[in-house]
Amino acid sequence: MNPENLIRPRENLAGLRSAGARVIRWAEATYPAVHDFLTNPAYGGAYVFGRTKVSRRLDEAGRVVARDQELPREQWEVTIPDHHPGYVSWQTYVANRDRLRANVHPPKGQGGGAVREGRALLQGLVVCGKCGRRMLVGYSGPDGRVPRYLCAQGLRLYGSARSCQSLSGRRLDAAVVEEMFTVLAPAALAATAAALAEAEDQQARRVRAFELGVERARYEAERARRQFDAVEPENRLVARSLERDWEARLVTLRQAEADLAAQLSRRPAVLTEEEVAWLSHAGADLRAVFDADTTTIRERKQLLRLLIGEVVITVDRDAGQAAVRIRWEGGAHTDITVALPRRGVDSAIRTEADTLERIRRLAAHYDDATIARLLARQGVMTATGLAFTRDRVGSLRRKHRIAGPSEPVGPIDDDVQMVNVAEAQTLLGTSRATLYRWLSSGFIRGEQHGPGGPWRIRIDGELRAKITPDAPEGWVGLQEAARRLGVAKQTVLDRIQRGELNAVHVNRGQRKGLAIQLPPPQDALFAATP
Repeated sequence: MNPENLIRPRENLAGLRSAGARVIRWAEATYPAVHDFLTNPAYGGAYVFGRTKVSRRLDEAGRVVARDQELPREQWEVTIPDHHPGYVSWQTYVANRDRLRANVHPPKGQGGGAVREGRALLQGLVVCGKCGRRMLVGYSGPDGRVPRYLCAQGLRLYGSARSCQSLSGRRLDAAVVEEMFTVLAPAALAATAAALAEAEDQQARRVRAFELGVERARYEAERARRQFDAVEPENRLVARSLERDWEARLVTLRQAEADLAAQLSRRPAVLTEEEVAWLSHAGADLRAVFDADTTTIRERKQLLRLLIGEVVITVDRDAGQAAVRIRWEGGAHTDITVALPRRGVDSAIRTEADTLERIRRLAAHYDDATIARLLARQGVMTATGLAFTRDRVGSLRRKHRIAGPSEPVGPIDDDVQMVNVAEAQTLLGTSRATLYRWLSSGFIRGEQHGPGGPWRIRIDGELRAKITPDAPEGWVGLQEAARRLGVAKQTVLDRIQRGELNAVHVNRGQRKGLAIQLPPPQDALFAATP
């Protein structure tokens, strides 16, 4: 309410009265004020009597201490619904009270309460089918993101031998959500139509509230003007006071009109006839909304609570499954079963076959640290969701008997070496950027195992001969070669890569860069023919 500048009437408790009448002031909403509005049955159009009782007790000093105690709705002495027009219906009032009671933060060790940020979607809804208590939520795994539902009230409160039962949160959540959307499929279109109508209705109620605020501010400003006009000119002090009050009322009126205009500008778009016709055929993809990245965990939990009253589970370890009863809002229920993880060797956490094959392919060329960096760069994680490190790669290789690098690191023979980029920089006397440019253009050859893997460059006599301090006689630069051949520079580079043109790299002087040997022109060939 406060972000939208909606103010509420409050009775002035400072003892200010005028001729015995109650003084009402308008102020920003506060938690006690909103709570009183939601819990007072008078706003729901009902007359009640006996909402509280006085309880008395003796304190340590023997004095009688009395305090008011609020009674449950079932113990009120008199309740007359629809006694007078209310701001909300009696059914809405009762639903609000029930929701407030359900949102109360439970005592430590008990389930329930309002939705929170945890990843367990059914938090507060799961009930133990053996003892009837609310089940707790525990988290484990990397970063505490893996939920689990467990019933430990007997163990915690009564010292029983063991907890009743527990179940994987991911399995239960997935099964209940799938069943919910199976039930919702026929009602998707109706849900969309109801959501659109609700959005328009909420907008109309908000606009009406701001319109009433403008009417109230206009009335107060007009009333202040009449008071100022009625004052006698001789009463200058009174006139100045009334003038200041009038100006303040006008400022309030202008602010109320600005708030109304801003609210009108936020009116939701109305669907066209073509969009409504398409919607009548396509329906509403509630599952896409539920799974969208923009939908938060809290919003998913709130959607589940709108439809599900509670979820009762009974785990049968011998049968390897859990019986789940979903009690929907309205009284209906659905029974499903959830398979439990298999115990033994088959249930062990296993690395995916694709990850093992990737490590086996990389291990033939790189050490464990390099493989870990490559897997991290490609977003590959371990079976437990952790990032690969040198030790984890080494442990996985030893477990699956994957051999390490088999290619020699040093020289292959007296003239040929396979080196990395850093070593190639030293041997060839050039920069890292130049080496990558040569690899891209095909001027030099290299090997790369897997996307993002480090390059291994072959250094031999032929490559050393391509790097010279001076350009041979008659060889030209890249731009001049492209001009003489009448082609683009990239075409010249492609012909060098295919071996159709000879090129060397000049590493010093003004002609530093590629020097290319062009084929002799046709007329020169004919002139040289005897």
